[in-house]
Parts: sequence; C-alpha cells; structure tokens
Amino acid sequence: MLDRLPRALIAAEGLAAACAAIVLYFHLGFAWWLLLAFLLAPDLSALGYLSGPKVGAVTYDAAHTYALPLTLATAGALTDANLVTGIGLIWLTHIGIDRALGYGLKYPTSFKNTHLQRI
Repeated sequence: MLDRLPRALIAAEGLAAACAAIVLYFHLGFAWWLLLAFLLAPDLSALGYLSGPKVGAVTYDAAHTYALPLTLATAGALTDANLVTGIGLIWLTHIGIDRALGYGLKYPTSFKNTHLQRI
C-alpha cells in the first residue's frame, strides 16, 4: 500500500488543483462554455511529437507544468486582466485533471514514459 502512496498523493493534489481552479473560474464569472471549449487546448503541445520524442517531450512538458499557468492566473488577477486570468485557470484545470488521471510529464525516450508511470 505504501508503494502506491506517492501516486495517490499526486492524484489528490491534481484533483485539488483542478477543483480550486474551477471554483475560482466560476466565482470570477467566466463562461462555462469557454472552459469546455479550451480545456483540451494544452494537449495541442503533443504536436511536437511530430518532430520526434525529444522535441515532443519538451513541448508537452512545457505545457503541462503548473509554473506558467499559475503565473498567468496570478498576473491576470493582480492586473485585472480577466482574459489572462481565465486562460490561466483553464490551463490549471487541465493539468490538475491530467495529474488526477495519472498523466505525468514525459521523458524524451517515449511518449509513454512519464514521471508518474509507464502508460
């Protein structure tokens, strides 16, 4: 059981991040249809795999780390830039859902090799 604890904690962390982003998104009055329309947009980063696994891993991982969307959402909130805030929250929701489902950052060896597991 203890050997599965880190994975369970990462999944719980992802779920918490996604839920927090969704709550803030709707609290700020953003449209639900925009959330649905752009929720999968970060997965377009997988197109980098068309140039090979090394480029693909870099583009995918850049779009699937919390750093940039957290920065966007925070900067948007501090400057009253609603569009920037909304994009950041949608992006955070996507990453949180990915982590909750067990999808991790990619290694350059293969799309299936992640920091969480082999898919």
